[in-house]
Amino acid sequence: MKAFDYSEETIIDGCLSEDRKFQKLFYERFYGAMMTVCLRYATDREEARDILHEGFIKVFSNLPKYQRGTNLGGWVRRIMVNTAIDCYRKTAKIPPSMEINTALHEADNTDILSNISADEILKLVQTLSPAYRTVFNMYVIDGYSHREIGEMLGVSEGTSKSNLAKARFKLQKMVLDLYQVKKYEL
Repeated sequence: MKAFDYSEETIIDGCLSEDRKFQKLFYERFYGAMMTVCLRYATDREEARDILHEGFIKVFSNLPKYQRGTNLGGWVRRIMVNTAIDCYRKTAKIPPSMEINTALHEADNTDILSNISADEILKLVQTLSPAYRTVFNMYVIDGYSHREIGEMLGVSEGTSKSNLAKARFKLQKMVLDLYQVKKYEL
């Protein structure tokens, strides 16, 4: 049987009774979507896999706390994002940064962006420093406010804003370099 052959409730009940079959089905049901989340925060696939596995350990240990009737996928995703942030906190320190006013503004060129695949964007995001990558993902992809990011990472709201601006600038530069476009041509 496959993960989608069972109802969410049946899989949860099986996991809560510590049935390995249902734990495997749960893992299979959420693996793809959660691996995508982890890849955005990680430097490479191996690090993403580590975050994913650590995240699933947290999911299974906290499953009794899950409120049935709420979005299970969203709950699992939140745990994966928090696990990625925890991993970031363990391995990196956010370097001091300038205020947002001193950061350069990014140029907008939708023609170039429409030619970039999701995989190319992911690879570019993965090359950002851990601080920039984490803030970029939290703000742009996961929708956290700068205040929330600051609280979660233990930095000021201004540092979060500055790191986001720098991440965007670096991504813009990488895209321009990738397509060998000079800024004045935009």
